[in-house]
Amino acid sequence: MELPGLAFAVWMFICFYASVDGYPSGKIREACTSMIPCHGSSPQLSPEHTIAVNGTEFRPGDNIEVHLSGPDFEGFFIQARDAEHLDSPAVGSFMLVDRKLSQLLTCGRVKNSAVSHTSKAKKKYIKVYWIAPGDAPKRVQFLATVVKKYKTFWVKIPGPVVSQPNALSPATPLHATSEAISTSHSVSYLSKPFNASGCGSMKFCIRNPSNCDPESASCFFLSFQEEKSSVFIEMSGPSEGYLAFALSYDQWMGGDDAYLCVNEDHRVHVSAAYLKGRSPPLLDSENALEDVSWRLVDGILQCSFRRSISLPAYKGRFNLNASYYIFLADGEASEGGLIYKHRHQPLITNGIYNVTGLPQDIGGSRSPQLIKAHGALMFVAWITTVSIGVVVARFFKPVWSHSFLFGKEMWFQVHRMLMLTTVMLTSISFVLPFIYRGGWSQQAGFHPYLGCTVMALTIFQPLMAGFRPSRHAPRRQLFNWFHWSTGTTARILAVVTMFLGMDLPALDLPDPWDTYTMIGFVAWHVGIEILLEIHSYCLVRKVEVIEDDRVQILQSLTSAEAEGRLFKQVVLTIYVCGNIVFLIAFLAAINHI
Repeated sequence: MELPGLAFAVWMFICFYASVDGYPSGKIREACTSMIPCHGSSPQLSPEHTIAVNGTEFRPGDNIEVHLSGPDFEGFFIQARDAEHLDSPAVGSFMLVDRKLSQLLTCGRVKNSAVSHTSKAKKKYIKVYWIAPGDAPKRVQFLATVVKKYKTFWVKIPGPVVSQPNALSPATPLHATSEAISTSHSVSYLSKPFNASGCGSMKFCIRNPSNCDPESASCFFLSFQEEKSSVFIEMSGPSEGYLAFALSYDQWMGGDDAYLCVNEDHRVHVSAAYLKGRSPPLLDSENALEDVSWRLVDGILQCSFRRSISLPAYKGRFNLNASYYIFLADGEASEGGLIYKHRHQPLITNGIYNVTGLPQDIGGSRSPQLIKAHGALMFVAWITTVSIGVVVARFFKPVWSHSFLFGKEMWFQVHRMLMLTTVMLTSISFVLPFIYRGGWSQQAGFHPYLGCTVMALTIFQPLMAGFRPSRHAPRRQLFNWFHWSTGTTARILAVVTMFLGMDLPALDLPDPWDTYTMIGFVAWHVGIEILLEIHSYCLVRKVEVIEDDRVQILQSLTSAEAEGRLFKQVVLTIYVCGNIVFLIAFLAAINHI
């Protein structure tokens, strides 16, 4: 009965959520700056669609023909921007060719500065005209976001660059997430991998997992070594896209001094950057890094560089003789060096550190402590206390009917104690993410909605139990049905919520281990309940046969009850031990993050 209920709950919430998010009508002004659709997933890497124009030069007032084409797509969003500053506002305005397929939008203060779809109808080709403004920059690049399906989309697909006559060509390639980069310092190739010698004695090191070897395929490594007025920095990790670290005044992304090593066509580009909110990093137009070296072998990316402790002439560069939280992140990058948002939470130090101070060898966590506590308490509540409490109430009334605890039947007292413990643990755990986020999270998908529903049902259960009719009251059967259905619904939704929560960036347990382990727990619990149901049925049938025979009724009934009591107690002991094993596995995984 639980699995159909689980599938129905997931279906209901998917239908609800899908109807809320997305922009099927193309009214996507909220995405004017980022060009990212709010579809709750990450963009694809290799674009399937192309942008083409009918010319490479323009003068103010000219019309440029722009084409977007490729395999069937549902949505699109086209802008033109300053090719030297792709994070700047949209440039110029557009004119439509087919109003059934496309519509004009106003981004910022520029009227008709973007084009989008009018419906989800599939299309292969879009044609519009771009009108160059009088104050157009020297070079303009066209960008497009294309949505193939709700969860399949590409962001800021780079298109052609058109220039005014006599405009200078750029020294380096342009990407959708960066400004032009000046590389005035030499770059060399590392002949051998990094090592951890000197960590804690000569170098300040961050390693994940703790004490790992930078040469291993699973080690993220960052070291700082002070050398007179500069610091030599080494960064290493399993990534074929990019590695990055940032210095921050808090544990939130934004306003940070960052450094990136990006794989660009099998060469590593090292640069400083500034993090502004949750937007892509703004690469520094002046390179303050020296002695840059890199290595890319067997999926392990390593880079090293030197920078001065103090860089007053460079805006956004922090002094290295102060204390900061340190972030270490990795992610994917396109062949041209365009970086994408990291798929899991960055490693963050548990406190602030001065990298030029006393050398230390520390670790970090990819999950905040409050979120770890949230997950741990929920696992304790919904894997152990509530599950055991349900089994006791369902199958142990006849076993413990003559045993009393504090003046009440033992089964009832154990059930009530476990359920009240569940309410307490769930309530404490429920508030922790709100404390951490400072409010509601827009990035967590269905999880917070389901969590609030589970919390409401968890509070409602004991309140309803407080108004329980007497055992022989006419409404007792109605109460029993409501009590069972509310509790069962809460348990099903709790399992769905835990499934979703385990893969959120803030608590990203190992995948697919977490899914298989949770499926194992559900199968374990359902299997135990089925076993006890079969045993109860067999016991009833056995007693009925004894009564029909009318032979040694009293002695046989007593023997059957004793046999049933012993079997159930053995099964309960095994069940509790199994639940504890599952709980320890999940708690160990949380602690390891």
